[in-house]
Amino acid sequence: MRVVALRVGRWVPPSGRSVLVQFDTGFRQTLADLFAWRRDVRRFRADPVDDALLRHCLDLACLSPSVGNSQPWRFVRVGDAARRAAVVRSFERCNAAAAAGYAAERREAYLRLKLSGLRDAPVHLAVFCDEGAETGYGLGRVTMPEMLRYSVVGAVQTFWLAARAHGLGVGWVSIIEPETVSTALDVPRTWHLVAYLCVGFPLEEHADPELVRHGWQDRIAAAADLVER
Repeated sequence: MRVVALRVGRWVPPSGRSVLVQFDTGFRQTLADLFAWRRDVRRFRADPVDDALLRHCLDLACLSPSVGNSQPWRFVRVGDAARRAAVVRSFERCNAAAAAGYAAERREAYLRLKLSGLRDAPVHLAVFCDEGAETGYGLGRVTMPEMLRYSVVGAVQTFWLAARAHGLGVGWVSIIEPETVSTALDVPRTWHLVAYLCVGFPLEEHADPELVRHGWQDRIAAAADLVER
C-alpha cells in the first residue's frame, strides 16, 4: 500500500525591484463571484484530475499566511484502495452515530443528506498540521498554540478557492475519526489531521449551497454582524 505525500513548489517574486500590484473593479467583482460560488461538493464526475492542475492549486495554497511563517501544512494524496476503504468505514461509523444523536424529524432530514463524495471523488487529499514543525521558531504560538492548526485551515480555504477557480470541486469530510485516518495513512505522530478533502470535477452546479437547498440550515444575516466595543 502506498501513500503519496505531495511536494509543492514555491512562487518566487521578482527580485531586485519593488512590485506594485493593483486590482481593478472587474477583478474585485470576479473575486466576489468566486467566494459566492464556492461549494462543498459531494457529487463528482469520474474524470481524472490532471496532476499538474492539482499541484498548481497546492502551490497557491502554500501562499497562505501562517503563524510565524511556519507553513505547517502537510498534504497527502490517498490513492491506495485499502486506505481509502478504511476512511470510508470510518465515515460510515461516524455518520451512523451522528444520525442516532438527532431526534426523529431531524434524524430523518440528516439521513437524506449526502455528506461525502468519498466513493466518487477521483482525488482524496488529507491535510495535516505538523505540530512538531520547528519552522517559525514558535513565534505567535506561546499564548495561542492553536494558531498552528488555524494556519492549516487557511491553506485549506485557499486551496478550495483555487480549485474552484479552475473548475474543480472540493468537499470537506469531517465526519471521520482523525486517529483512525492517521493510522490508516501511516503518517508521523506529530501530524494532526485537519481536513480530509474529496477533489474532482463536480457532477452538477447549483446556485445555492446543498444544506440550504435541502432545508438543513439557511444563511443567517446575523453571521455578518459587526459588534462594536
